[in-house]
Formats: sequence, C-alpha cells, structure tokens
Amino acid sequence: MARLNYVELASGDVARDREFYTTAFGWTMTDYGPSYAATTTGDVDLGLDGDAAPAKPPLAVIAVADLEAAQRQVEAAGGRIVVPIFGFPGGRRFQFTDPSGNELAVMQAE
Repeated sequence: MARLNYVELASGDVARDREFYTTAFGWTMTDYGPSYAATTTGDVDLGLDGDAAPAKPPLAVIAVADLEAAQRQVEAAGGRIVVPIFGFPGGRRFQFTDPSGNELAVMQAE
C-alpha cells in the first residue's frame, strides 16, 4: 500500500534550517552530505534540500514497494514524469506532476 511518508522542503541554508527545526520542535536530523538533512523517525519525515530553490513549494513523497510499477501507474493515470528514477542514500525515487501540475515524488526504500 502506498502512503505519504516524507515532505521535502527547499532550504537556503541547511545548517540554519536544521537548527531551527531542532530548536523549535526537538527533532533530530541526520546529515546526508553538506546540502541535505532529514529526520529519520520511520513515520512521516522531513527533508531539507539545500540544492532546491527556497521559493519552491514543499515536495510530498509517497512510499511504495515497487517503484517501476508505481511509475507505470502514474503515467497510465495521466501523470507526467519530470525527474526520472534516480538513486539516493537509502533508496530510489522519481518525481511527477499530476494533471493539475502539482509536483510529488514516489520513492522505494532499499
């Protein structure tokens, strides 16, 4: 079953934003290089992406068991792939827009 498991925010300064979320909410974040940090609770987690433009809206990430099957289903339903499947520490994902233009991602954990 697919479920929303992640929200990714654009960050103009990952260290500053990591400190903000740690101080404001007590969240522990793991660094994945100099431009990415994330909570790793196993529930709905938050990622800070220092490579994304800060004005970009949050990116909701849907977890699935079969990434290629999910991509076929997204395309068959009328979604448009905007970032092809790529690997990252912990899994693989792709990004798509829905028919209204909203961008989301789909990921499969390793």
